[in-house]
Amino acid sequence: MIRVNSTDHLFQTLILNWFDSHGRTHLPWQQDKTPYRVWISEIMLQQTQVNTVIPYFNRFLQRFPDLISLAKASEDEVLHLWAGLGYYSRARNLLRTAQILVDQLDSRFPQTLAALQQLPGIGQSTAGAILAIAFNQVATILDGNVKRVLTRFYAITEAINDKTTEKKLWERAKQLTPNERVADYTQAMMDLGATVCLRTQPVCQQCPVIKQCAAYQQDLVNELPTKRAKSRIPIRTATFLVLKKNDAILLQKRPPIGIWGGLWSLPELASKPSHKAIQLFCRKHFQLSEVEYVSLKSFRHTFSHYHLDIFPVLIEIKKIPAKIMEAAQQIWYNPNHPQSIGLPKPIQVILHDTSYSLPQTK
Repeated sequence: MIRVNSTDHLFQTLILNWFDSHGRTHLPWQQDKTPYRVWISEIMLQQTQVNTVIPYFNRFLQRFPDLISLAKASEDEVLHLWAGLGYYSRARNLLRTAQILVDQLDSRFPQTLAALQQLPGIGQSTAGAILAIAFNQVATILDGNVKRVLTRFYAITEAINDKTTEKKLWERAKQLTPNERVADYTQAMMDLGATVCLRTQPVCQQCPVIKQCAAYQQDLVNELPTKRAKSRIPIRTATFLVLKKNDAILLQKRPPIGIWGGLWSLPELASKPSHKAIQLFCRKHFQLSEVEYVSLKSFRHTFSHYHLDIFPVLIEIKKIPAKIMEAAQQIWYNPNHPQSIGLPKPIQVILHDTSYSLPQTK
């Protein structure tokens, strides 16, 4: 067990006292802290803001209130509820983990850090959060909010995305984790980073550890945390073909690995639209000759590691070729009567947004 010195004890006391007066207690996953609900919320909150997560969490729990209902779900059902939240491997890992827990572990969550980390999608911090919040075990978290709080509190100037810095932060986080009220302390650290120690424009005067904060004392708050410079985000281009027959649009299921893995999308060319490329693609993949098409409004979608400039192209089909009818992993999707399938946000925009409404078939 890590020995707690007086400075660590003071930090814990100040954080917990602040939490008692200012901590968030209204979030939906805080109302019934079962391991299942804590797990779902922690996965959804990975790299995603609380306000974005809340409606997704509520819809997900309404459809899948427990492990067994989730384990029985199809991947399409899960991805449908996840659509728009991004980082879709999280949803696939949720389903896989639920199936493992039900089939192999009697529908029970492991209660050790090592065992939890054996489950798909659960890393060290998520495992720590489940143990601390759901089981009130002494366990440590280090999400983005906690990293920011500790980086400023200790005035750590090294790049936060370096492995050596992360190792140092884990050591500090473990050192500060109390032996009592672990669930409250864990939530308090996340709340402090989310509501006070903000990435930009932190409200230091509301911070319970302002007097002990090294970054504040050294006037470094706005400079920390630092990150190792990343290369410029590249720009990629894609043409999405909206093949429309009456009110239905052709969708294809993407491979399980990669961007939008397992979701349904439009046929795609990895280039800007050109007459020659569109004709060749339609002839090769759909046995369509000399198609007429209309360019819809283009837009940009940003992933974590690149920008994607999207050019939707509408193609009216009078007769469906046999190659389309016989192809697997394809469906005809009617936006007016949508199926419960996972659609990436940009595809939803193309299909549903009024600014991209499709011309009516003559």
